[in-house]
Amino acid sequence: MSPPPNAANEALRQFRVIFGAVRQHVQAVEKACGVSGAQIWALAALRQTPGMKVSELAQALSIHVSTASNLLDKVEKAGLIRRERKHADQRVVQLYLTAAGEKALKQAPQPLTGILTHALGQLPEEALTRLNQDLAVLIAHMGAINIRDAQKPLSEH
Repeated sequence: MSPPPNAANEALRQFRVIFGAVRQHVQAVEKACGVSGAQIWALAALRQTPGMKVSELAQALSIHVSTASNLLDKVEKAGLIRRERKHADQRVVQLYLTAAGEKALKQAPQPLTGILTHALGQLPEEALTRLNQDLAVLIAHMGAINIRDAQKPLSEH
């Protein structure tokens, strides 16, 4: 059974509010410090856990490892992070902020993880469970979707 048209319109309106707020926050981050919201989130994760590996950062940001690697290439080129190989196994790369990375974080508006990620983190577990279930149903009704989009930051959509 379909929801009444007013309920569907209200849900659509709320999605627009959410995406508008995300877009505004991403623009504010880029204006304040010259890097994307996803890049600031990565820098914040490295500040919290210096020496992370690329796979650990990808997991912390809930993105694919190749997406994290591409993101890191950009911030390294901008001089915001450095990669170090300290172990006997030279394949192990650890990631650290540079002074420029710290400066970018200080200039970035809060929350550093992004407005949607922060808001989701504030919800009680029961609400997140319901939301996840309801969103899964919505996605199923959408038909043609690209599941790989789930592994990209919102700022890349």
